[in-house]
Amino acid sequence: MKNRFWRNFDKALFWFEHRLPIQSFAKHQGEYQTPRNLSYAWNFGSLAGVALMIQIVTGIFLAMNYVPQVDHAFDSVERIMRDVPFGWLIRYVHAVGASMFFGVVYLHIFRGFYYGSYKSPREVLWWFGVIIFLMMMGTAFMGYVLPWGQMSFWGATVITGLFTAFDEVITGLGTGVQQLLLGSFSVDNPTLNRFFALHFLLPFVIFGLVFIHVIALHIHGSSNPTGVAVKSKKDTIPFHPYYTIKDFFGFGIFFLIFAAFVFFAPNYLGHPDNYTPANPLVTPAHIVPEWYFLPFYAILRAVPPIGIPFTSIVFISSKLAGVIAMFGSILIWFVVPWLDRHPVRSGAYRPVFKWFYLLFVINFIILGIMGAKSPDGITWGIPNVIIGRTTTFYYFVYFLFVLPLLSKVEKADELPESIYEYTKKKYGGNIVSVLALALVMGFSGAATANETKEPVQVNWSFDGPLGTVDKQSAQRGFQVFKEVCASCHSAKRLAFRNLQELGFSEAEVKALASQYQVTDGPNDSGDMFQRPGRPSDRIPGPFANSKAAAAANGGATPPDLSLIVKAREDGPNYVYSLLNGFAEKPADVEIPAGKNYNEYFPGNAIGMPKPLSDGQVTYADGTQNTTDQMAKDVVNFLQWAAEPEMESRKQMGVKSVIFLLVFTVFFYIAKKRIWAKIGQ
Repeated sequence: MKNRFWRNFDKALFWFEHRLPIQSFAKHQGEYQTPRNLSYAWNFGSLAGVALMIQIVTGIFLAMNYVPQVDHAFDSVERIMRDVPFGWLIRYVHAVGASMFFGVVYLHIFRGFYYGSYKSPREVLWWFGVIIFLMMMGTAFMGYVLPWGQMSFWGATVITGLFTAFDEVITGLGTGVQQLLLGSFSVDNPTLNRFFALHFLLPFVIFGLVFIHVIALHIHGSSNPTGVAVKSKKDTIPFHPYYTIKDFFGFGIFFLIFAAFVFFAPNYLGHPDNYTPANPLVTPAHIVPEWYFLPFYAILRAVPPIGIPFTSIVFISSKLAGVIAMFGSILIWFVVPWLDRHPVRSGAYRPVFKWFYLLFVINFIILGIMGAKSPDGITWGIPNVIIGRTTTFYYFVYFLFVLPLLSKVEKADELPESIYEYTKKKYGGNIVSVLALALVMGFSGAATANETKEPVQVNWSFDGPLGTVDKQSAQRGFQVFKEVCASCHSAKRLAFRNLQELGFSEAEVKALASQYQVTDGPNDSGDMFQRPGRPSDRIPGPFANSKAAAAANGGATPPDLSLIVKAREDGPNYVYSLLNGFAEKPADVEIPAGKNYNEYFPGNAIGMPKPLSDGQVTYADGTQNTTDQMAKDVVNFLQWAAEPEMESRKQMGVKSVIFLLVFTVFFYIAKKRIWAKIGQ
């Protein structure tokens, strides 16, 4: 009976395998022969695949809770962060995952540039890689719009507005394309709906392209650090277990870096302006894209108008020339296999090429830095516009002149006889990983310099990977908010029940909520009515709506304070400094009527009068009620209000890092033992 069962089971497997050969595919992967000398620079391809899957999975869960409507998009993202179980984790993994995805893809691309992975017979493989990168850029741009913050809205406005430059070529062409993208005459609800639909769809298209990319890879196999072709069986080893174990060690390193950002610095790679709801009437001081777009954004802004020198005759405007250069800076990658025709594939054996490549990497980093800065500013004592144009010039010179010229004149070093001999003699160097890592880290944290006085740096209890909110101080800060700030500002994303997390008792929260009148309804008669607040209610603001708030404050709506710490650069220190920064106006400074001088506010002219003064609030616990102490207390409260999940996030982060360290060390030891079998 038992044998009969297994015979039937084998027949069922054979039937299924004949129609969908999963076992054969798995066996092929296990027996797939690869060059035996692949370095860790070849891990980036598999890491990119893992990053893509993370984006798809987290994106599906986010889509279940996101509302693609301009009046609700921003709030729906905050609801995910605050009310959906582990929503903050899913959101941060998705947001940080985009940067990690681009990071490993940049490393993958620059490894290809250094080792000549685009050369014959792998041109089509390279083409599909470039197409995937272009699709990634489109997907990431649309995803950046979805949170509907200030930088989302204005980034969409600026980037889609670039297409109007093509009106210079054919009248109405660019405007028509722009309106087709937007679904309207401006960035509005149809735009958000279109971008949401495309942002959800395109990752699956990318997944299909990656599948084709892998098939193309398996046709001619991987390149390798020497660039020497496989000549015998000695030159190769099975992909499994040698490179699977190496990949798993790489995954450990990748997830350690990933976890460090997600749990301890989730907003480091983003822009604080995106924690302010989109406002078409207020333009940010500096509109910058995410870090992975910065080099190409710098190229866009660097190109001058094209015409007859020293005359007013212009053939192509700066805008159109910049758009052409920006798109051309990526499209030129398609023809790199024909621009670089040097017979030696690997840059490791091309001594002159190495220096030009190093300069190219540094140049690309500088482009990223310039993309984050104002074109009118000065960096390193040089006007930014000069640096931007110089680096843009070298970017294209590298591809159009350096590579073709070196293909003809450069004399390469002697190549190893075979891959096997290379691994035995252990010569050659792997500098591409270091260079490419410098590329990513060089401009990932680039930011526009603040032109106002730098905020005072305070040692907050919540700083660092183990930092926690001082809840006693935060409770006092809530009192300051309630008695002082709440006369003008709201904190509408906080519910009364949330205050229990600060240490207030359930009875205290109920009593506090009952002091407020909350609008509810309609009742059975169809009328809205007022009732005492409940713990489940959001804390009411001082005004019925934003129009009423603006009317009561000279036309300017006081910002909601729920996210103010995340919505400002160096938020806690900035808010603390701002509250203490009111001073007498210097004689040489002009302040408009109705404004107040503040050392830390951009432009120094702020509409808000000095909010705090000594003795203004009486603390029940006897703490000194100085202006400085009240400022610290309210910052502690606002830090908690902006990131109520912070403590649990950091605790989870510590556990995750410990687990990942053990995971990484285990696979490193396993990798050393497995590779020792082949003497490597």
